Amino acid sequence: MTGHRPWWKTALGVFFTALMLFPVYWMVNVSLTKTSDMRSDPPHWFPWNPTLEGYRNVLDHQLPHLGTSMLIGLGTVVLTLVVAAPAAYSLAQLNLRGGKTLNFVLLVAQMIPGVIMAMGFYAIYIKLGLLNTVWGLIVADSTVAVPFAVLLLTTFMQGIPRELIQAATVDGAGTWRTFWSVVLPVSRNSMITASLFAFLWSWSDFIFASTLNRNGDLIPITLGIYKYIGNNTTQWNSIMATAVVASIPAAVLLVVAQRYVAAGVTAGAVKD
Repeated sequence: MTGHRPWWKTALGVFFTALMLFPVYWMVNVSLTKTSDMRSDPPHWFPWNPTLEGYRNVLDHQLPHLGTSMLIGLGTVVLTLVVAAPAAYSLAQLNLRGGKTLNFVLLVAQMIPGVIMAMGFYAIYIKLGLLNTVWGLIVADSTVAVPFAVLLLTTFMQGIPRELIQAATVDGAGTWRTFWSVVLPVSRNSMITASLFAFLWSWSDFIFASTLNRNGDLIPITLGIYKYIGNNTTQWNSIMATAVVASIPAAVLLVVAQRYVAAGVTAGAVKD
């Protein structure tokens, strides 16, 4: 017979959950606070006299930047999957020579600080003419997402039964046909997980955006938010309102893809 959970465990869970979510609440609180109330002492723990000025500024000025971030995010997802899925298939099923070394290189690549990569891209983009372009940001963001996606997809594809691959071969399917018609469909959960992480990385990127696209015509929301930061005044309610609005797409994606992510992250962890 299973006993009831002790009350203190529930209380601790509620406490730590509230502690982790407090920054989100404070972001919403400040986004609704008037500029004249920002420096109140003690601070307003609840927006008793709320204003929508910050959200009006978002609708007036930030929507193009949100569209740019969406374009960069979707482009990063596409490029990441185009590169990572075939690479993972070759590592997992085709006995690629030097596969273990490549896996090690991919792990090391994820440890390189972003600012170092950004400076390297800057020097290259000047020569290639990709500085201050959306496509340049898509390529840069993909370099962060691809190593993770390859490792994730490789782990799953290694768990695909060999009999399934052999059956496709017996039916006359070549390597690419097997990959396209057999491996990709059964790798759906891992593909969705890799896509979600790639999108979130590009959506929240600031280092690449500020280094490679500071003076571009189309800038992402992470740079658009800086329009409200000046030398003498800072529009905190507009900054926080922009942060709230920019968090909505990521939150919606996480909720919608939650069950796919849970299955994709654990895929390949246990084998029959």
